[in-house]
Amino acid sequence: MPAKVKTTKSKRSTIAPSKKKAAKSTNSPADVDAVVAKLKRLASNKVRDGMLRYGIPNDNAFGIAVGTLHKLAKDMGKNHELAAELWKTGWFEARMLATFIDEPDRVTPAQMDRWCRNFDSWAICDTVCFHLFDRTPHAYAKVEQWAKSNQEFVKRAAFALLASLSLHDKKTDDEEFLRYLPLIEKAAPDDRNFVKKGVSWALRGIGRRQTLREAAIYLAERLAVAPEPAARWIGKDAVRDLTRKR
Repeated sequence: MPAKVKTTKSKRSTIAPSKKKAAKSTNSPADVDAVVAKLKRLASNKVRDGMLRYGIPNDNAFGIAVGTLHKLAKDMGKNHELAAELWKTGWFEARMLATFIDEPDRVTPAQMDRWCRNFDSWAICDTVCFHLFDRTPHAYAKVEQWAKSNQEFVKRAAFALLASLSLHDKKTDDEEFLRYLPLIEKAAPDDRNFVKKGVSWALRGIGRRQTLREAAIYLAERLAVAPEPAARWIGKDAVRDLTRKR
């Protein structure tokens, strides 16, 4: 059995946006066409073709390295309105850029649901959860909501978001994450590729929090001998990761 985790009054928070002052943006929603035109100029057939090797659809992609998008976002500064317009274009890189320039404290639950329904690859799903959604005030509620979904990438988003919170949220008490272990166990039998990998990521993320490592390993070891192939894969993956020397 796992060692008992010392319980204190649980305090859950969301990750506050960085106090660093973002560069003031001169963009407006009307600039979306200009931004897309710039993305087209940065397009690379080599990068676009390479996306398929990583399981990322490239039908609506220009082919631009993520590092280039990060630099472009830094130059542009934060702009919630422009982010919304870029997302609507449907272009992969425009949506990645929208993720990097949006303002977490202005993101609404309705926006999170809209964007989540548009996820069509692990790449955009994980990027949005890892760089934006986990910094909003609504993140924990969305984990529980989306985990109930039957849609593959919506359910993936629940656990990608939980993984991101476990790695980034330093203000929430560790004990608060214990309540998500049953959610992980319930989702573990789902054998859809992107769901099971998201569930594994969430379990490993929770296990990286030092006081929760033993509890996460205990669950992983039980999953590793479960009757369902997906649960066994998740359990073995998490055990291997959480018990290796670092």
